[in-house]
Amino acid sequence: MSSTSPPANRQRTVLITGAAKRLGREIALTLAKEGWRVAVHYRDSVEEAAKTVADCKRLAGACASFRANLASETAVRNLLPTVIEEFGHVDALVNSASTFEHDTAATFTFAALEKHVRSNAGAAILLSHALFEHMQSQRDEARGVIVNLLDQKLWNPSPDFMSYTLSKAALEAANTMLAIELAPRMRVVGVAPGLTLASHLLRPENFDTLNKLSPLGHSSTAADVAATVSFALNNKSMTGTTLVVDGGQHLVRAA
Repeated sequence: MSSTSPPANRQRTVLITGAAKRLGREIALTLAKEGWRVAVHYRDSVEEAAKTVADCKRLAGACASFRANLASETAVRNLLPTVIEEFGHVDALVNSASTFEHDTAATFTFAALEKHVRSNAGAAILLSHALFEHMQSQRDEARGVIVNLLDQKLWNPSPDFMSYTLSKAALEAANTMLAIELAPRMRVVGVAPGLTLASHLLRPENFDTLNKLSPLGHSSTAADVAATVSFALNNKSMTGTTLVVDGGQHLVRAA
């Protein structure tokens, strides 16, 4: 039996933060195809969340959306109990949501760092421990799993996106610490994508150029990352480690 497998008559449930769009949506759809009930967390993307839920329902049946601002400790602490109230149980957590804003040492502020750490690391830690407590409350020997979305930049640092990178470094450290503290009830695994989806911070032509610089000639796709998350959820012997999915991008040192 997988360490995230419920009794044979019970469907597995996963909470995915930031699941309304982009990479979180891809992860949600991939897991729904595998039969997971998906709790779709979102902050402001109401329409996108509704579409993701509708698509997941067609694949897996019961799915629902949950709104929360991950920068608010109160909202974070209320999130998992709300999901449990809806579904009755939660088996896994994917911390996918990220604040991602540009800064460097020249533009760095305490406020920017706090903003990133709150949503990218603090929320993940609180949700992880909440899931651990939920597992401990079960009468059976239920085991759960947490997957934290990290970034290849941690192994190939560059001076841009300083606050974001520092927040992901904090989450990577927490990944190890939680794997030790929450065992054996919980497994904790990191997944570190490379350059995966274009954004407003990077023009398409620059995205394509950077994407091809990886040793494999490409970085990660959203499907690659989602498949790795699925692998981490289902491999019962994996904990306290990080899978880097980036076409070798972390091997190419920034100029």
